[in-house]
Amino acid sequence: MDAAHIPLNRRGFLRGLGAAVAIPAMESLRPLSAASVVAGRAVTASGAPLRMAYLYLPNGVNVEKWRPEGTGTEFKFGESTSLLEPYRGDLQVVRGLAQLNAAAGPDGAGDHARSSATFLTGVRARKTAGADIKVGMSVDQMAARYLQHETRFPSLELSCDGVRKSGSCDSGYSCAYQFNISWKSETQPVAPESNPRLVFERLFGSGGAQERKESLARRREEQRSVLDFVLEDARAMQKELGRNDQHKLDEYLTGVRDIERRIEMAERVGPVPDPGVAAPPEGIPGNYQEHIRLMFDMLVLAFKTDSTRVVTYLLAHEGSNRSFNDIGVAGGHHELSHHAGSQAKLEKIAKIDRFYLQQLTYFLDRMKGEEDIDGQSLLHNSMIVWGSGIGDGNKHNHNDLPVIVAGNAGGKFTTGRHLDVGEDVPMTNLYLRMLAEMGMPEARVGDSTEVLKGV
Repeated sequence: MDAAHIPLNRRGFLRGLGAAVAIPAMESLRPLSAASVVAGRAVTASGAPLRMAYLYLPNGVNVEKWRPEGTGTEFKFGESTSLLEPYRGDLQVVRGLAQLNAAAGPDGAGDHARSSATFLTGVRARKTAGADIKVGMSVDQMAARYLQHETRFPSLELSCDGVRKSGSCDSGYSCAYQFNISWKSETQPVAPESNPRLVFERLFGSGGAQERKESLARRREEQRSVLDFVLEDARAMQKELGRNDQHKLDEYLTGVRDIERRIEMAERVGPVPDPGVAAPPEGIPGNYQEHIRLMFDMLVLAFKTDSTRVVTYLLAHEGSNRSFNDIGVAGGHHELSHHAGSQAKLEKIAKIDRFYLQQLTYFLDRMKGEEDIDGQSLLHNSMIVWGSGIGDGNKHNHNDLPVIVAGNAGGKFTTGRHLDVGEDVPMTNLYLRMLAEMGMPEARVGDSTEVLKGV
């Protein structure tokens, strides 16, 4: 069969019983020019998909060790952020952004709940522990609604924490605020998925939730990989590919299988529960770093196969008191963030900051190493926001937030610098700029005032 006449579903998927493995674009299967490959919305000038991701870390940072010295292109990374030096040309450190609707006011305490609820909405959360939650639609869901017909999944929501949808978590605020950063409407959070197995099945399984469950049960009983069910389709496709694309397909399927094996290992071994702490669900890796990276790896595959162009990732819920014994930090993160000027605690916070930044460098490396359909990297054709809704955990301030913007937006962002945008500039202005690049120039997000043009 001539490659130009391969049916559309054969271009996008390898199919088998209970499996639908999306594949990345390949020249052999895409005879048109790169500029013609992707039609519709959220496309770069070169014709590649434009993607956005929002990555959230809790409890603020050790500001003094995090903040770079100087501004512009000649800046020097801070002690914590020095890990990012190899990616200097792929990102911007942005100073001066704020989410002031998370600040304390007449409704009193609850900064952690307000931080996560406001981070992508720019709206002050209604203080309630009941069912009458209310905040605002988040930027990712605005983009997802706009792009809902462009990809298999309008958006993908990830986390390394379990979901809590009700109850009181922070000074009378519902847990729904603290465990979600994505909001489909002002009253409807989009719960993130923390189980790598369920994310994998969503990306590579076929049919509805029950069908995917039955397919997984069959594979486990027969001790087979999801790839075993698409071998016939893969062999047929290999015959239509050029040598370079054959190598790309093999490399891609090897990557899928590696992720599947790591998930299987987590399911067999299981996490070692902390004393007095309930064991996490089956399939959650016992090592936090492995959990984070598994989710990052699937995020990359989702972008690479154009399964979605919008992702949120809550690495840990706001106010998280997770311990970091693996890096020699005793005590909980939240407790340490209330450092009261203690140098010992500040040093521990800096170690936690560096741990999280190590995970960011892992993700950036993966994104930079994946070639997109236009010959650029996935990172080049993406807009990635990394940050927290709190600056200094001891002050609970919501201005001068620690924010990194990675990716070039397909050439529209000016990277390689420390950008000072001024004082208390709404972070939602950055989101307006990102939506404008997606093709939504008339959008409004929470307390936004204007498009942030300097990025």
